[in-house]
Amino acid sequence: MPLRPRVPLVLCGGIARTRQADALAALLLRASPGTAVVHHDLRDIGSGIVRRRIRLRGRDELTPLELAHGCVNCTLREDLLPLLRRLARMPQVDRIVVRLDEAMEPEPVSWAIRNVLVGDRPVSDDVELEAVFTVLDCATWLADVTGDDLLAERGLHGSPEDERTVAQVALSQVESADVLVLAGAAPDAWCAAKSSAVLDRVAPSVPRVELARTDAAGLFAAIPADARRGEVTDLHGALLRGAPPLHPDCGIELLRFTAQRPFHPERLHEAIDLLLDGVVRTRGRAWVASQPDVAFWIESAGGGLGIGHAGPWLASPDGPDWADVSPERRTLASLRWDPMHGDRAQELVIVTDQAAPAEIESALRAALLTDAELAEGEAAWREYPDPFGDWHEDPCEETEEPDRHANAANQKDETL
Repeated sequence: MPLRPRVPLVLCGGIARTRQADALAALLLRASPGTAVVHHDLRDIGSGIVRRRIRLRGRDELTPLELAHGCVNCTLREDLLPLLRRLARMPQVDRIVVRLDEAMEPEPVSWAIRNVLVGDRPVSDDVELEAVFTVLDCATWLADVTGDDLLAERGLHGSPEDERTVAQVALSQVESADVLVLAGAAPDAWCAAKSSAVLDRVAPSVPRVELARTDAAGLFAAIPADARRGEVTDLHGALLRGAPPLHPDCGIELLRFTAQRPFHPERLHEAIDLLLDGVVRTRGRAWVASQPDVAFWIESAGGGLGIGHAGPWLASPDGPDWADVSPERRTLASLRWDPMHGDRAQELVIVTDQAAPAEIESALRAALLTDAELAEGEAAWREYPDPFGDWHEDPCEETEEPDRHANAANQKDETL
């Protein structure tokens, strides 16, 4: 018997009003009688409770789940991934739509589908990620991505320890999208123009459609040929997708900072404060003298800033083999390869609002090692005081196998 083709999977997310996100899910539900729509409501996740809703062929089932650990990662591993496999194996299901909770970003979900084992293989063996749609509430989106509200302050956090800002999540959702679905209306023409200017720079290649003027066929037709379809960001790949405008618009500007010498850790730590005031978005890699073998990943959004580990440089002693990295990374590394330092380099893309790009660039240039410091060599650099400290593991990385069910209520899925 031939194997059944993988079932198309659509992810729908966004920081939007509940009725707007539900309207998009309902639009996709009506597209085919075999569409199953899944939504995990995380509003009570701090108490270890997640409410899962499944709609399929006229049935609408709401199931409360009690999780051992109340967080987005555990919801994914313990319930969503096994559920996707079960739905994909049901003959009456020909498409699955996951209506992501506001606190969920598409990229980690996509990564889990492709990499987390359910049993002995990933769920991507059963489903094929067809599209990522992000709902954007035009009335509030600009304020969301330029503000400093925490998800927790709006009751949207993904775990009790979730310190992400609304801006970080809202921008990540937009950057991961294949199509942006615009809902509602901006408060005024200036807000609409400024929102468009930001989108032109953070997601220049992503088409935009209006929720009120489209249907499911229109949404799928809008997906570009080179859509990411859940592709996980290569932290050593190109920072810009598409061709964002380089001129200022409504006060929004794009600054690309590059350099081929390391940052002094203390001076970089001081300069980073400028990325939190009047900056909409920062993304990029940093080479820090005190930790020369590690690529720092710097990301800011609104009033939130994160500094992470992007893995070793290709030139690091424990760096990956060239054959094991993406063609894009090999190409970029070849273009900037230095005989002494290899692919180590600075590359940041910064979208500013009220901040002056020239002031930010000047501060970052001043944080680079001077000629005298550069001449001291790597052994001396490693002794510099380092305010960034050591890296820490994700506390949920050691959770049990993802096919472990939250409770016996999950068995009800078989009856759908």
